[in-house]
Formats: sequence, structure tokens, C-alpha cells
Amino acid sequence: MIECKQISMVLNERVSMKRKIMELGVVVCVGIGLMCGCASDTDEMGNAEKKADKGQKIVSRLTFGYQPSTHQIAYMTAMDKGWWRERLAPLGVEEIKEKVFPTGAPEMQAMLTHQIDVAYVGSAPFITALSHGLDARIIAAVQVQGSNLVLRPEYAYTRPEDIKGLKIATFPPGTIQDTLLREWLLDNGIDPKKDVDIRGMGPGDAISAIAAENVMAVFLPHPAPTIIELEGNGRSIVASGEMKPNHACCVLVATGSLIRENPDLVQAIVETHVRATRYNCKHKQDAARFYSDRTSFEVDKVMKSLEDWDGRWLADPFAVQESVVAYAQTQKRLGYIDKELTEDEIFTTRFYSAIVQEQQ
Repeated sequence: MIECKQISMVLNERVSMKRKIMELGVVVCVGIGLMCGCASDTDEMGNAEKKADKGQKIVSRLTFGYQPSTHQIAYMTAMDKGWWRERLAPLGVEEIKEKVFPTGAPEMQAMLTHQIDVAYVGSAPFITALSHGLDARIIAAVQVQGSNLVLRPEYAYTRPEDIKGLKIATFPPGTIQDTLLREWLLDNGIDPKKDVDIRGMGPGDAISAIAAENVMAVFLPHPAPTIIELEGNGRSIVASGEMKPNHACCVLVATGSLIRENPDLVQAIVETHVRATRYNCKHKQDAARFYSDRTSFEVDKVMKSLEDWDGRWLADPFAVQESVVAYAQTQKRLGYIDKELTEDEIFTTRFYSAIVQEQQ
């Protein structure tokens, strides 16, 4: 299996049938590329020349965007273990750069302005950017669920109506957390514009705000909810999976030009992401360490977060298609985008399908 054991819980009959149909249409099969060690300079040059012979543009520098949450550890694992270099260098990539973003909104702005080529990002801000002209597609899933609504300890909570009148910090408009929170409030008869005061901010600012009692609640991705609880500044009252079961969260996105002009490179990116995702599912302690090494959070706190959260890492784009399309409908409802988007406008699943077929 490519994913964790829990992933089977996410997949319904519709997803299974769709995957089978898509896999039958795959013409080119590409191996998973899990070889140990880096290719020699001669091998790299030879593979790059083959790529040029196939009419694909050589990309010597590739820039990834990601956010410092446990949702996106797959990127960190692949980088720290040298898998990005190992898999992409033979295709002509000489330099791999990275840009870190606090939330998905500025990350998608960077992709819109051609500053990054590949993004680990929430599916909701991607949809917003797509509706504003971004030329890109989701090429794989990253994870589902994994955020919590955390309330200051002095406030009582038994039902959603109890948070009326409170000041709540979450990620800026158009992000996963903002979209989920507003949809959940509406579904519970609470007007997100009138009944609560929602403040958009990054995770660090939100953690500081609830600690200083400048806000009464936060809705953030992990590990922030666990950190806040460990510091005695709040308690989790609703998990995002309770708001919307099995909701899509982060996804892997590539620019349209990369997909059209460098399909072999995109295939290698998806393969490496699948490898890192599978590794993290089997080696959670290592995943926590990779995350801790890149942030200020101690590894034991990261592990506690991974034990507390309701999130799941996965790479299968078919498992999140329905949920992502639903975000487009919600964003239309909230007035963030002018029209709903279809699966074909949001996804390209052929790269993941090639991996699945190769494994059969």
C-alpha cells in the first residue's frame, strides 16, 4: 500500500471506481524511483539529454513553497533525506530552492508571480488563486483534517452558540482554516460577519494573541493547538474533522508550465512525495524529528501533537477530489470567488495514476 492503513477509511466506492477508470486511461507508466544513492554525473547528463530529446525543457532550478506545519512534513522529510536531489538531479535540476510561508494566501501570491514552481499548500487558497488566473493544478494530496478550534480556559463551551461574541484568530480569508470555520459557523446558524470577530493572522501571531488574551479562541492547524494547550492557554473544543469529516486540507500543486513542458519532472516530484508520505506514516518519530529540526518546537511536543491531531497524511488525489470541489462551492457561497470550479480545472491525476499502475 502507498498510504497509511487509515487511508482506506477515507476512500468510498465512488473514489475507488474513479481511480480504476483513470488508471485504465494511463498510457505511460513511470517507476516509483526508490533507488538508494545519487546518480553519477554521467547518468545525470545522460538522463537530461534524453529529456531534451523528448522535447521537454530542461529546468536547472526548482523552487518549492511550503508552510511550517506538521501537515507538510513530507516536503521536509524528502529534503532532509536527500530524496529531492536524488530523484530530480538526473533530470537536469541542479539547484533546489525553498521558500517558507506563514499561510497559504501569500504562498499562492508567490506562485501567481512565478516565484515558486511547486507548492505544498492548503487546497482552499489554491482554489482562490486558481479563480484569479493562476495556471496550476493539484498533482497529489498531502493530508486531510488536522486543525482544531482552541478556546481560552476561562470560557465555557457546550455548543457552537457559546462562541458568539468572541474574538477568534485564524488564517487569513480564503485559507483552509478560514473557509472551514466560516462554513461551520454558518451551518450552526452563526453569522461569521456579525456574531463573531474573526481576525486573520499567521500561526505565530495567533499563538501569541491567545496567550496574551487578545483573542478568546483560535482555529489553527497542528502543532499549534497542542502547543497552546501545553502552555495552559487554551483547550481544544472542536477538531476540524468534526466540522467536516475527512475534509481535504493540504495538497501538492505544480505550475501549468511545469506540467506541460516537464511531465517527467512532475512525475518524479509526485513519486518523491509518495515516498516521503509513506515513510512518515511508518516512521512517525522520524517525521517529528524532521519537523523539530526545522522549527523551534521540541520533538516531544511535536510527537504529542501527532498523537493528538485527527489528521492523516496521504498522497492519493482521488481521495480528496470531492472535498476540494466542495471548497470551491463554499468559497462561492462566501463570496471569495465568482464561479465554482470543476475537478478538471483543479486536478491532474495522471502522474499519481502512473505510480498506482506501476505498483500493480
